Amino acid sequence: MSSQGIRPTEDKVKKALFDILRPVVPGSRFLDLYAGSGAVGIEALSEGAIEAYFVDTDTGNTKIIETNLNSLKTDAKAYKILNTDADKAIEALKEHKEMFDLIFLDPPYYKGEARPGATAAVVTESLAKKTLQTLGAYDILTRNGFIIVQYHRREKLLEEVGQLKLWRTNEYSTTKLSFYCKTTNTCIE
Repeated sequence: MSSQGIRPTEDKVKKALFDILRPVVPGSRFLDLYAGSGAVGIEALSEGAIEAYFVDTDTGNTKIIETNLNSLKTDAKAYKILNTDADKAIEALKEHKEMFDLIFLDPPYYKGEARPGATAAVVTESLAKKTLQTLGAYDILTRNGFIIVQYHRREKLLEEVGQLKLWRTNEYSTTKLSFYCKTTNTCIE
């Protein structure tokens, strides 16, 4: 089930993402920010993640996530759904000392009305960068964990954000996936 307002991660991008992450997903704790239908977090659970948190501000989306998880008969102890803003969720998770091995964020490519003369990438850029900066400031990533940002290919993200460093970027048509790890980590190859 999906909502009209959701821009789901394309199957080829999701497949590529899990081809890269497959060695580290089993046994992990997964955070799906801007979760939409929850497809990426649900895939993480099916690939062996022990727990997934889904964060989305849209109540309709969180209901869809719940419906999707229930239809798959997912153990209710394996997930939490948070109907809130990504930055507020990150702050609350830090306050509750929650840590994640994998954090995926796929902010909307278009946020509200574009400023006159602004491209979609510029509008998106502020949201992707803002959330990445929040993640850099609130340490909820485990020592050997990864943050993955899905965003428009015209956008440029920083190579370092707080204690996070860019490990790799893959491009798929109009979409990019950038992987960050802690600066103290050598990342996987």
